[in-house]
Amino acid sequence: MFRRLYEAVVRASGHRRAPSILGLLAFSESSFFPIPPDVMLAPMALARPQRAWWFATICTLASIAGGVLGYLIGAVFLEALLPWLKDLGYVHAYETARDWFEVYGFWAILLAGFSPIPYKIFTVAAGAVAMPFLPFLVGSAVGRGARFFLVAGLVRWLGPVFEQRLLKYIDWIGWAIVAVIVIVIAVLQLR
Repeated sequence: MFRRLYEAVVRASGHRRAPSILGLLAFSESSFFPIPPDVMLAPMALARPQRAWWFATICTLASIAGGVLGYLIGAVFLEALLPWLKDLGYVHAYETARDWFEVYGFWAILLAGFSPIPYKIFTVAAGAVAMPFLPFLVGSAVGRGARFFLVAGLVRWLGPVFEQRLLKYIDWIGWAIVAVIVIVIAVLQLR
């Protein structure tokens, strides 16, 4: 199922309405959809490198808007969604996200926005624990913006070779960055 969804998203990147589809994908991925917009952003930036920054902007703004929807879902509908999260196997991820908010607050949403961790889980958890909204928006903007502009920039500068490597190693790269951020946060907390 996920393979077919992935292939459909890659095919959509060549459509004349691809920027709108990219925005819709980024929005929905931030609150409920399983496919990250990077799989569409990379081929679009490769095909039209002069528009790479625009595509990253679309992803960032739409993702933040989708994150706000996730926040509202968590704030208003969490109790109704818990059985669904359990059925999908996301309940442990949700509980981890909730715990991270209690300990790290702003840093948790910033980290989730940049990393391959399912951002939607963190947006819902942020609403559920009533994370202050302004830090939620700022963390989302910084984390999601950094991720999408990094992908668009690297694809633009390094071309097809980078796209192939990125798609092959995206999880490893993402987790390495998460590890670095966690280490930096830990060092700052110890000071």
